Amino acid sequence: MASAFEAERQELISTLKTIRAGGSGHTDDYLLRLFAFQYKYNNIYREYCCALKINAKAITRPGLIPPLPISAFRHHRVVTGQFEEECVFRSSGTTSQQRSQHHVRSVEHYLENASAIWASVFSPPENTCFLALLPGYLERQDSSLVCMVAHFIGRSAYRQSGFFLYDHTGLARQLEKNKMENVPTVLFGVSFALADFAENHSIAFPDLTIIETGGMKGSKKELSREALQKLLSASFGVKKVYSEYGMTELLSQAYTSGGQYFHENAVLQVRTYQVSDPLTPEKAGKPGMLAVTDLANIDSCAFLLTEDLGVRLSDGMFSVLGRLDDAGLRGCNLLLEEVV
Repeated sequence: MASAFEAERQELISTLKTIRAGGSGHTDDYLLRLFAFQYKYNNIYREYCCALKINAKAITRPGLIPPLPISAFRHHRVVTGQFEEECVFRSSGTTSQQRSQHHVRSVEHYLENASAIWASVFSPPENTCFLALLPGYLERQDSSLVCMVAHFIGRSAYRQSGFFLYDHTGLARQLEKNKMENVPTVLFGVSFALADFAENHSIAFPDLTIIETGGMKGSKKELSREALQKLLSASFGVKKVYSEYGMTELLSQAYTSGGQYFHENAVLQVRTYQVSDPLTPEKAGKPGMLAVTDLANIDSCAFLLTEDLGVRLSDGMFSVLGRLDDAGLRGCNLLLEEVV
């Protein structure tokens, strides 16, 4: 059985690389094979499907694949197969019981996937200087975001790349130097830290690429994404500010091209479900619960119902409106009660 499992897994990894390289015609077949693989080898996902009385043989198209409520990662070890993880990514929180845990079999797989997505949207990491302002995340040793950005910094050809934590003066100095030397620069930042920096430093750097990663909750001043983008655009003189959509439970990310809408990509797809009935798809253009299909989540679960409220357009773009309220989350998590 072990050899059969490994053969299936390696075949999925090989197909994933083909899809990332542009072979999108294989995506539907890949999703069905990935569902069958995870139904067979992921105990938590299989028990969840059985609790819903899902007949695996009846899943004949990707739209029928049920997404697992993402809260499962807070209460269970969500893995496909048996392995000793190389690391565990954890979400922010005050106690281990409240934090999602993503057991990652291969960090190399995660970083290869993240780099491929980044290169498809922007450019290979080697070509860019990465400056990062990620307090909160950087002070933890289990952040997937920090792992990804550290990898980009390590691959960059520019030695001035690095993290700045709370050193706003040093960051301002480096930004000014990169501007003067025409260095292609990306500033990665958690939203509240970028807002604090922009309010105290005004640097006209029109060629700067700013990536805000969310994270306003609990800060002294909470801004909407639109308000934050206006603040950053004015402070840095950039025409647009990019946003990243990612989370502990995913190995893939999505980015905006400026503005409020994220773009699906070759390995990350989004659907919406009705808040009042998390098993019923929502129409395009109407707010619903965001469900993410992450083709790279081979070793955990690829089909996840998030706790985000959002809108998906018919062209594959989607927006995030915020987190669901307690009532909506309760309705979602009721679906997990029979899974032990």
